[in-house]
Amino acid sequence: MKLTQIRNATLILEYAGTRFLIDPIMADKEAWPGFPGTARSHLRNPRVALPVSVAELLDVDAVIVTHTHLDHWDEAAQQLIPKDKRIFSQHEADAELIRAQGFTNVHVMGTENSYQGITIIKTDGQHGSDEAYANPEMAAFLGDACGLVFRHVDEKTLYIAGDTIWVKPYLESLQTHKPDVVVVNAGFAQVDGYGAIIMGTEDILRTHQVLPEAIVVASHLEAINHCILTREEIRAFVRQKAIQQSVRVPEDGETLAF
Repeated sequence: MKLTQIRNATLILEYAGTRFLIDPIMADKEAWPGFPGTARSHLRNPRVALPVSVAELLDVDAVIVTHTHLDHWDEAAQQLIPKDKRIFSQHEADAELIRAQGFTNVHVMGTENSYQGITIIKTDGQHGSDEAYANPEMAAFLGDACGLVFRHVDEKTLYIAGDTIWVKPYLESLQTHKPDVVVVNAGFAQVDGYGAIIMGTEDILRTHQVLPEAIVVASHLEAINHCILTREEIRAFVRQKAIQQSVRVPEDGETLAF
């Protein structure tokens, strides 16, 4: 497989002969304001430009939207992606929203799905702390977000954890599926008063400790105002813990082959 880090959580995955675009944001640099009530909300998003052409992003067989937050599914993507492109969503509520945006080929993922001979398993996570979800307004803002496990007889098993903190469903997914490659959204995004809503350096280490043979890929970095961890900070942490052989921190536009 080949995994290209595009920007933020946007990935292109080439897997068993099929190309997937995952969580596309296609806006120009600084096209929309920072998220209010989050760290560094004065910064505009996305903080960096796309590293590849829109044409390259659109040259895929299917799009997967793990959830419909603006930094995973933006207005530019909604405008640029062909309305008949196959799109997979995490549940019916997201599918209804995407259909209302004019898309005609939207499929709701079940727990286990088959596409082009590839098994795609939808996994659970939690996009913030228990305290955050105890607040109805914050719970509505955070909503649901899924992860994805890809399996094929000719490929290594890939787990894209999605927007989650370290919770039991994440650990169970590691233990159950035993992926060879784990993509961790590791920007440590911060919401005022509630802390992290995605993982960070310690979660990279814990993932390695659970699956020492796996490669951990750090994604969701340096593109959105509330993601406070930088690539260099993660690399320094990884060197300090002597796990650099097991962790990749790709630059935007970089392709990893497994």
